[in-house]
Amino acid sequence: MDRRPGLSTRLKLTLSYAGFLMLAGALLLAVVWVFLLRYVPPDTTFPTGPQDEWSSGPPPPFIPNRTDLQRAFLPRATMAMAFLLVFGLVGGWLLAGRMLAPLTRITEAARMAAGGSLSHRIRLEGPRDEFRELADVFDTMLQQLESHVSEQRRFAANASHELRTPLAISQTLLEVARDDSTRDHGELIERLRAVNTRAIDLTEALLLLSRADRGGFARAPVDLSLIAEEAAETLLPLAERRTIALEVTGEPARTVGSAALLSRMVTNLVQNAIVHNLPAGGTVEVRTETRPDANVLRVENTGHPVPAELLPTLTEPFQRGTQRVRTGEHAGVGLGLAIVNSIVQAHAGTLELTPRPAGGLRVTIRLPLGTHQQVPTHRGQGTVTWSPGRPS
Repeated sequence: MDRRPGLSTRLKLTLSYAGFLMLAGALLLAVVWVFLLRYVPPDTTFPTGPQDEWSSGPPPPFIPNRTDLQRAFLPRATMAMAFLLVFGLVGGWLLAGRMLAPLTRITEAARMAAGGSLSHRIRLEGPRDEFRELADVFDTMLQQLESHVSEQRRFAANASHELRTPLAISQTLLEVARDDSTRDHGELIERLRAVNTRAIDLTEALLLLSRADRGGFARAPVDLSLIAEEAAETLLPLAERRTIALEVTGEPARTVGSAALLSRMVTNLVQNAIVHNLPAGGTVEVRTETRPDANVLRVENTGHPVPAELLPTLTEPFQRGTQRVRTGEHAGVGLGLAIVNSIVQAHAGTLELTPRPAGGLRVTIRLPLGTHQQVPTHRGQGTVTWSPGRPS
């Protein structure tokens, strides 16, 4: 942005220091002038008497009057003011430079960040003051930006790979059909339909994840217990096919947010709990409750043991638990818990993943109570907790 030239902050501070010093000196001289010289008589008079009395004694002492003091005071006051001006300018310039040195380091770090280098940190030394606090906040911002940019790049690369896979499969199938006219077209169409369905599901999941990340959605009162019942009713056929017992209990848990996003969040959790379960005879428990500080949604399922080191990766996009049981029909696109995590963060909640000692996973979500004041209009206050050591 083009701006008109102006004085630098260092020069402004220098002139301010010098100006205040000159003002203090002028006030001091004014005090001397007003409160000291006012008691000096304008002229000196001596008692008169016979001439012989003057000639025979010593000469009278010199008593300066106001005019004499003015002649002696004004030049030296002018010299003192000139010294204060030079001292104020030089000292102010040095002092301003020393005071603004941390700001120069912050500016250099900001310039490097603007150039694309987010790994640089200021790490300002010294006691905690305004500049130190600004530098620490800037370092924290750079760290978050670097992490966010790295995550976005990794996400873009993974998304490109995931989207390229079904397109490449479709292209291969079409080329095979073109070269082999005797191939069963019905089988080709069915395989193309499955591949296209997967690509559509992945695209919708990416759009939903982007929408949750932005946090730009309408908010309204929502009852988590009703959403849990609807999700369980929708996924009941899947649970019956896998002979999974699906149970929904609890009490009304009213929060404020997007009903569509929260419904997708609960659906993803229940579907994951059904798919990543025992081959047969497993259970899925969904419970809602209201606590004094938050609404709680808990989804717990049986299954094979989940390693503790796998927990931090479950909420990352396109990270599938390789040791968790899943069917080919519902293998998903690797965005289930990533979408859940984004929706929870967009609603200022917390997500906690805890492995069950007997196998399976417990997912606990805490959302703010149903008051508009408790739900922020921006993202970033949600947290994810992994608790590998908590008991069942």
